[in-house]
Amino acid sequence: MAFHPGAPPIRGAGDDRPMGAVDYRMARLAQVNEFKKGRLAKHEVCDAHPELRRAAANIARKTSETCPICEDCKLVLVTYAFGPHLPKSGYAVEDREDMDKVRRTTTECTCYVVEVCADCGWNHLVQTFPVEGRRGR
Repeated sequence: MAFHPGAPPIRGAGDDRPMGAVDYRMARLAQVNEFKKGRLAKHEVCDAHPELRRAAANIARKTSETCPICEDCKLVLVTYAFGPHLPKSGYAVEDREDMDKVRRTTTECTCYVVEVCADCGWNHLVQTFPVEGRRGR
């Protein structure tokens, strides 16, 4: 599976991950397991911020993975970029054209990919990865 912005390698990443990518699957698994064992309440894991839910409804990339909490809806991926010359609240990256815009705007940034269930509000950081920008070259 080749890497592209907003679509982190979920299974068997291999060499397709960008240098410096951090994968949070183990932390996700631990949190889901704690919920399923009854050690975490639904309101503790389904706490997506309203802006994250808005992004999930409007600019997210769909996945084929079912929400691990409500086990009903499909998850979506929302990618945010943070770095110099970007808004303090981050820039929601919708597609490859948006990622190219980020590269032109900044010298470097970090992208955060969050999976979200638009129905129950489950959200978890899936991956972070650095992006080298082109500004000032």
